[in-house]
Amino acid sequence: LKCFCQSASSAPPRRTLLSRAPPRAALAMLSRLSSSTTLQAVCVGGGRRAFAQSAIVGTLQSKIQALAEKKTPQFTKLRKDHASAPIGEVTIGMCIGGARGVKCLLSETSLLDPMEGIRYRGRTLEECMEQLPKAAGGNVGLPEASMWLLLTDEIPTEAEVKALNEELHKRSTIPQHVLKLVDSLPKDMHPMTQLSMGLLALQPGSVFGQEYRSGTMKKTEYWKHTLEDALNLVAQISPLSSRIFRNVFFNGQHVAADPSLDWAGNYAHMLGVNDTDAFKEVTRLYLMLHADHEGGNVSAHTTHLVGSALSDPYYAYASGVCGLAGPLHGLANQECLRWLKETQKALGGQEPTVEILTKYAKDTLASGKVIPGFGHGVLRKTDPRYTIQRAFAAKHFPEDPLFKLANVCYEAIPPVLEATGKVKNPWPNVDALSGTCMQRYGLNQEDYYTVVFAVSRSLGCMANLVWSRLM
Repeated sequence: LKCFCQSASSAPPRRTLLSRAPPRAALAMLSRLSSSTTLQAVCVGGGRRAFAQSAIVGTLQSKIQALAEKKTPQFTKLRKDHASAPIGEVTIGMCIGGARGVKCLLSETSLLDPMEGIRYRGRTLEECMEQLPKAAGGNVGLPEASMWLLLTDEIPTEAEVKALNEELHKRSTIPQHVLKLVDSLPKDMHPMTQLSMGLLALQPGSVFGQEYRSGTMKKTEYWKHTLEDALNLVAQISPLSSRIFRNVFFNGQHVAADPSLDWAGNYAHMLGVNDTDAFKEVTRLYLMLHADHEGGNVSAHTTHLVGSALSDPYYAYASGVCGLAGPLHGLANQECLRWLKETQKALGGQEPTVEILTKYAKDTLASGKVIPGFGHGVLRKTDPRYTIQRAFAAKHFPEDPLFKLANVCYEAIPPVLEATGKVKNPWPNVDALSGTCMQRYGLNQEDYYTVVFAVSRSLGCMANLVWSRLM
């Protein structure tokens, strides 16, 4: 089935250690727990410990379970009545092309339509922008709310998003050994390499892995423990990623987390390059737009493939991050920004026009080079993620030189590509503008851009993994 920390000085407050306490002390500790929590046992290092499950996690589990009960008959019918039904043909060209165009995956959380772009649980990104809860004074749908949507097929309430953010803050502690490892890495090591290493260093804390090794976990419980890991990983990836950023580009001078902020806003805050509300908004926008993209792209598919071996979410997403680091996947956004900067330099101060950019694009192709940021393996129109970012930029920084250049490229380049007769989709994709938006607010460290992508894509990959365990 393909459905498609800052501080290490204190333990996560959601867990209460009971295994070493005498019986009366344990009972006293239990009596202090809120009536809105339940206890679950987790195997740690051969022993058992109990932790309090918050009300919001219980709510999330209930909603996921309810949706699963609704969808189970559909999956059962597919397996029973249509298992042998053909869904298409496979050609030699498809095989040579790396299975491109082969219909062989079942995506639960999102669907990529060639003409409408990605839909999160049936909703277009424009609808998500409108319907998802937003930060105070903001206009961007919160990315953590999109994870709730991907998991439950429901738009969360303001109260649910608030509680989810509080839960993610509680889970965000990075163990000391992970901090020590990340802080020891050479600064010239690519941030994506550091992120994959950091995720693997977090793996010993996997709830799924610990429960599986205990030998007591039932198959029907796989998804609940995967959800625990998913929430932990999403909570930890932003402080881990911001620490890598500050180590590499700011000599290890870190910015403390702000628990009063939402998940995405706090990530922007910890990066420390711009403390304005506008930078928090553009970070929220980027993280929401990149959260999920069906299950066939490299990072999502790799995460699912590794997860299909019952590797826990930390193993699975670390592998997905390695796929995301490729120039033809997540690394493309920094390649696009570099191309725009090189083009701007080549113009030598000339005001970009359609005529000038048309000739420049033709010369680029004639020299055997490619123009990054245009075309898509599935889409056959302008990427809606590009359109949404373009509207944001036009509202907030219409006179930015790189944005003005990108706007002219939007008019000039598609006709040039279309005239070659070799391009099925000559229109811009999300990468054509995402780097421009980030650099506008001071995040100009291009080697870090794919890490921001990885923080975002963790939402969709984790939601997918929960559902692949569930169904």
